[in-house]
Amino acid sequence: MREFSEAAEPWDVEAMQQRLDGLCKPPGSLGMIESIAARLCMTQRTCRPKTRPRHVTVFAADHGVTCEGVTAWPSSVTGAVVNLMQQGRTASGVFAGSLGCSYEVVDVGLLSPCGSTGGRLVDRSGRRGTGNLMREPAMDEAEFSHAWQAGVERAQIACDAGNQILMGGEMGIGNTTSASCLIALLCDNELVATESVETLVGPGAGIDDQQLQHKRQVVRAAVDRVRGLGIQSPDQLACQVGGFEIVALAGFFQHAAQRGRTVVVDGLIATAAALLAQRMHPGTSDQMIAGHRSTEPGQTAALASLDLVPVLDLQMRLGEATGALAALPLIDLAAAMINDMATLDELEL
Repeated sequence: MREFSEAAEPWDVEAMQQRLDGLCKPPGSLGMIESIAARLCMTQRTCRPKTRPRHVTVFAADHGVTCEGVTAWPSSVTGAVVNLMQQGRTASGVFAGSLGCSYEVVDVGLLSPCGSTGGRLVDRSGRRGTGNLMREPAMDEAEFSHAWQAGVERAQIACDAGNQILMGGEMGIGNTTSASCLIALLCDNELVATESVETLVGPGAGIDDQQLQHKRQVVRAAVDRVRGLGIQSPDQLACQVGGFEIVALAGFFQHAAQRGRTVVVDGLIATAAALLAQRMHPGTSDQMIAGHRSTEPGQTAALASLDLVPVLDLQMRLGEATGALAALPLIDLAAAMINDMATLDELEL
């Protein structure tokens, strides 16, 4: 899958561990920072990993399932937030600017197109919003392919520009419902008997207990509908319950992984996309670092399936790549440690 010609040097896991253990400190004394450094080295196949330049793409789309009352917000909020995103004024844009990341927003299926006001908006939309996943397929195969290729295109451009770390975010009212359905279906064979679909569903952007119970019923109905179809392939499952931004993120992650870049994964929706990418192209998750643990319970199941341990647990649930960005300073520290620290051999006793 991966283009190893882009790796910085022949990969030697033992040499990487020897370097970590040989730094001027007791082995393991920097805890998870050492684990992050090891993961960073493994994704880049070098003992001298780089964290700059780095890039964020946020994919935005709307969801037909919002008509079922699963969110506290109308679909019109998606476009309104995108208008602020392209000006760099939402959390992810502010974080990206502070951390020296290039930043763009890609429309892959907003109900209404947004005019370009900040120079960061890319229009790769096809269909305007998905179908209602509770009652019908969210998209067809051609629409899935269009969204996937939009993600691949943005990753290709980011990689060609020399970015070493790629982060993907999303914006789409109703997308926690879509992501929860997709995770439940992709993890079907891994969920223990006592773990029901409902336990994977959280409040998303902030619904009350009554609305959460209704959202769980909608997710259960959608999952049962798709299970009844006997579908097994991950792309077909995504056609049934996915979102255009989720599919685009999956394509983005897969291409970045194929190019040997470090992929830092965000919260629930991005982790659902990471799981889809891994199911379609096994080995993709080898290039991933999980930025944070979301408060959304479905992400925990997806992280376990991907065998990823998140860098942070800050009780975040915003999306937009904010959790991935929040982890970036620690990834920078891990890179600085393994690149620049003196070794025990350099001690003058």
